Amino acid sequence: MHFVDAKGILSAHNGMNLYRGCSHGCIYCDARSKCYGFTHAFEDIEVKQNAPELLEKALRSKRKKCMIGTGAMSDPYMHCEEQLQLTRRCLEIIDRYEFGLAIQTKSNKILRDLDLLKSINEKAKCVVQMTLTTYDEDLCKILEPNVCTTKERVEALKIFRDNGIPTIVWLSPILPFINDTGENIEGILHYCIEAKVYGIINFGMGVTLREGDREYFYRALDKHFPGMKQKYQKKYGNAYEIPSDRNKELMQLFKDTCKKNNIVYDRDACFQYLNELPDKYEQMSFF
Repeated sequence: MHFVDAKGILSAHNGMNLYRGCSHGCIYCDARSKCYGFTHAFEDIEVKQNAPELLEKALRSKRKKCMIGTGAMSDPYMHCEEQLQLTRRCLEIIDRYEFGLAIQTKSNKILRDLDLLKSINEKAKCVVQMTLTTYDEDLCKILEPNVCTTKERVEALKIFRDNGIPTIVWLSPILPFINDTGENIEGILHYCIEAKVYGIINFGMGVTLREGDREYFYRALDKHFPGMKQKYQKKYGNAYEIPSDRNKELMQLFKDTCKKNNIVYDRDACFQYLNELPDKYEQMSFF
């Protein structure tokens, strides 16, 4: 990893990435794509060492409380976070200034900060987002090799449930010919029901591939699924969107199960929930 001083930390929509790059090694990772302009190896994590100072300055100057997002591009709980605690320092600032938080991860290391997440949720609002793609544990270890498995993530979701912290699951991506099965989707949805998640975000059963991401993905296919790369190339060529042939039936299964169990599955509704800070908190901060 290497350290930099960032010029700013919050985007126009109040999102932040404390790191650039990732050590989780997920074979499908879109963040590897060349369009994001990495000038260093993806596993050579760039650490925005002045992020806490920039965040505190930004929050201090805001006239209205809002939700702060993190984890959209780089997971805030990579291995280096254990040592650096950059995420925790930023959560402490969000908690102190009583802003809301929408945090996204694949790692159960987030449980380290349960105390802060509870405090943020009590003062404002905290939503934990967890990515789940693969019900089968052995397959999960191939697709997402350097992070905890789906079952461990679900145990974290249950802990958040028990502590009154709402959760949203990202059911994405689903890889054609690999985990685009009814058994996989049913298994993940069963986990979501058990954990009483608020909502599930899904963009269709499939994956996206572009330059940088595609090459890494294909190397992984050659290693773990001999002949699969050729199957992808023959069917999809160099397309960006890679939909599953089973998209229609799997999406119907997804929607029907969510409806039956009162899980929000409309993407816009989920994103609205992630971005909304309830009026009562704004009124409390005003008074």
